[in-house]
Formats: sequence, C-alpha cells, structure tokens
Amino acid sequence: MMNNLILLRHGQSQWNLENRFTGWHDVDLTDNGEAEAKKAGSLIKKITLDRVYTSTLKRARRTALMALTEAESKGSNVSKIKNNGNWGFIESDALRERDYGDLVGLNKEETAKKYGSNQVHLWRRGYEVKPPGGESLADVVQRVRPYFENEIWPNVISGENILVAAHGNSLRAVLVIIGEYEPEDIPNIELPTGKPLVFDVMNGVKKRKYYLE
Repeated sequence: MMNNLILLRHGQSQWNLENRFTGWHDVDLTDNGEAEAKKAGSLIKKITLDRVYTSTLKRARRTALMALTEAESKGSNVSKIKNNGNWGFIESDALRERDYGDLVGLNKEETAKKYGSNQVHLWRRGYEVKPPGGESLADVVQRVRPYFENEIWPNVISGENILVAAHGNSLRAVLVIIGEYEPEDIPNIELPTGKPLVFDVMNGVKKRKYYLE
C-alpha cells in the first residue's frame, strides 16, 4: 500500500519579496504567497491527509491553512485534519526556519556589498558555517532530526499521508534526515515556494519523489 510524505515550503513571504534574511522573524505572506498556497491546495486535493505538521511561524501556518482550505473547497476529504470546524495542525518550533542571527532583516544584496559575496555565500550556503549569532544548516539538521524521527517519520512508515509545511532550510534538513541528499550536496538544493514535493512511500521505504504541478 502506497502512502505519501509531502514537503511544502511556505508561499512567498514579504521578506522573500524584499530579498531580506528572514530566519525566525514572523513575517506574513504576500498576495503572491497566498496564491501559491492556494494552488498547492488544489494540487494535493486528491491525497487524503492523515496529519499536517507546521512550524510555529505564521508564513508556514498560513500556507497550511490556505492550502487545506482550498483542497477542501475542491472536494478533498479533510475529515482527519478538521475537527468541529477547526484545523488540527501539529505545530512545532523544531520545524522553524534557520536562525540567521545578526543578519535577520538585512537585504542580501546590500549585505554582500558590505561583507563580500564570498562571505555571504558561506553564511547562506556553508553547511557548517554559522552567520554571526545564528545557526548553521548543520545546526538545523540537529534541531529537526529528533522531532522528525520521533514524531513524523513513524507515522509515515505506518502508512499515513503526511504534509509538512515549513521552510527552505528546515525542509532541507528533512531531506538530509531521510537520506535523500548528503550534507555536502544539500546547501545547493533549491526548494521553490508553494510547490508540493511528494515522496511515494511503500512499506516504509521511499520509492520516488516528484513535484506536483
């Protein structure tokens, strides 16, 4: 019996649009980000979800909310997620975006001019390099791993359809944890906003992955 793990990066946020380091700052979605979330919902409408996990940041929570609301409007069976009219999302700080520390709020282009493009590239993409006062991607993997392995993955291998609505770096961490990419490769993997990445799983084993379009 085939089931699915779906990874969904939140829709475009206001600071995505402004090219700022966002991290844990709780910015909202843009109009385009809301549209991306709704489109994601229409794409996953045929998958009957058993659980939905999100980070505690509003751009991820609202993406999940808008996606599931849209899926429901298109006829999706959301009975396992919605109880008495309320969405039963499971939220966790473990799924938050990478903390960019002192870089939060800074424009990426202006920061590259100030510190040099090579240094900013290392802060953004170096697996073990921490920006000042922030987390490395390796730190994010360490933060996400216990929660994913103890809370999310057991439900996947038991045969449930799971949606994880989170962030670029926390989802990169998931991809490392499930063995999809090696740590040295994952910094260069781009996850588009609002586009569901689906893993087909059979008897607890990943079979294939693909984006819904």
